[in-house]
Amino acid sequence: MRILFVCMGNICRSPTAEGVLRARALEVGLTDLEIDSAGTGSWHIGKAPDVRARHAAAKRHYEIGGLRGRQVSAADFRIFDLILAMDLDNLAGLKKLRPRGANARLQLLLDYAPDIGTREVPDPYSGEEDGFERVLDMIELACDGLLEDIQGAKQGPGQR
Repeated sequence: MRILFVCMGNICRSPTAEGVLRARALEVGLTDLEIDSAGTGSWHIGKAPDVRARHAAAKRHYEIGGLRGRQVSAADFRIFDLILAMDLDNLAGLKKLRPRGANARLQLLLDYAPDIGTREVPDPYSGEEDGFERVLDMIELACDGLLEDIQGAKQGPGQR
């Protein structure tokens, strides 16, 4: 399965989600997932994640410093099975970019964490460091829910 996380600039939320899902997937033995992240905007192409995102991730033993920002492309809609947006604006942008015939399923990441009480991961970029911690809390819960869903689908009906 191929999963793409998408936010606005690909330097805060989506690379954090990529790092979290990579680590959590390995913890549960899912080594066949392909995981990536991208942004709907082009401002940060080639740049490392925001230092505050890297710091928050490192405190929880997630490595995201080697990731580099990239922009969503039309090919992504054919390459990835699941494209998860961080908020409704980015989801709407993805729907506009989606080429005809693309099979990627589009949805919000927080659909996998319905108990959080919101559907959108807030953008911490303009805020303080504690916003990155809050975003990381939300992403961890959603990635755990996503992994449960993937594992359930792999087991098949009646085997969960």
